[in-house]
Amino acid sequence: MVVLTVRDGRDDLGTTVTSFMSVSLAPPMVLVGVGSDSYLSEVLGRQDRWAATVLSEKQRALAGRFAAAGRPSARLLLASEPHHRGPLSDALIPGDGLASVECETRQRIEAGDHMLFVAEVLSADYIARRRGPLIRVNGRYLAPS
Repeated sequence: MVVLTVRDGRDDLGTTVTSFMSVSLAPPMVLVGVGSDSYLSEVLGRQDRWAATVLSEKQRALAGRFAAAGRPSARLLLASEPHHRGPLSDALIPGDGLASVECETRQRIEAGDHMLFVAEVLSADYIARRRGPLIRVNGRYLAPS
């Protein structure tokens, strides 16, 4: 599971996404899918820089908070969690994940009821090798091994 965050003026937005993948090594690029009718998709249409954090198996509650309908600002969702602001994207980045990248959108593609954002990875903020990933399949989280 991945939490995508973006700063829009004075507000910080974020959501849990399940569609996130690498698309290129040179230059390093990723793709994320966001519902076309969401406010986040609208914001990503005007803010090119954002961050994505791959969550660890211990961050199930955080994934749920960022997935909840009518969720508050990402600032409030991360108030009791370790986090920092990315120096290149100005997006909030949760701590304790497996990896975090700051990205800049290069292409937007309509795909059914989603908008796909293809972005160049500007930096990898951290990579934790001693944690397992948070994985959700068929509506259930996989138990850590």
